[in-house]
Amino acid sequence: MTRFAIDPRRSRVWIEARSTLHPIRSSTDGVEGWIDVDVGPGGAVEGAATAAARLELAIDRMSSGNPLYDREMRRRVDTRRHPTITGQLTLLKPTGQEGRYLVGGEITFRGVTNPYEDEMTITPIDPSTLKFEGARTFDIREFGMEPPRILALRVYPDVAVRVEIVAQSG
Repeated sequence: MTRFAIDPRRSRVWIEARSTLHPIRSSTDGVEGWIDVDVGPGGAVEGAATAAARLELAIDRMSSGNPLYDREMRRRVDTRRHPTITGQLTLLKPTGQEGRYLVGGEITFRGVTNPYEDEMTITPIDPSTLKFEGARTFDIREFGMEPPRILALRVYPDVAVRVEIVAQSG
């Protein structure tokens, strides 16, 4: 088992929500944490049954570029009480497609934890660096958050999230 530290400068999260007026987009770096996996020669992930990980992103790092939207989002999320989004990986197994894995675990947002499973691509960049890429659409109501309404603007509950995590061993 090898521990890989997530590189916050090279790891990104993209979030896109839709509204009655236009898309609301956010992109941020700063994902922190670690990933434990078995790797073979050349850095490819092997025997993934015992993999584990913990990821964390400070919500204050996220910005849509619109201060009004950002202020309302932080108020609704209650960033004073819930300053981070966290993820715990408990499952990682090959799908049969090269570089594709089924990942599972829990995501905690606003103090609410939900289990999820989806596919990710894991690519060795070099023998000591891995890149994890995946995407999923979440319904924010599953985390006890009602979609915001700002004047005539209505935000829809489905939020698309894409991640690119770069992690290095040693």
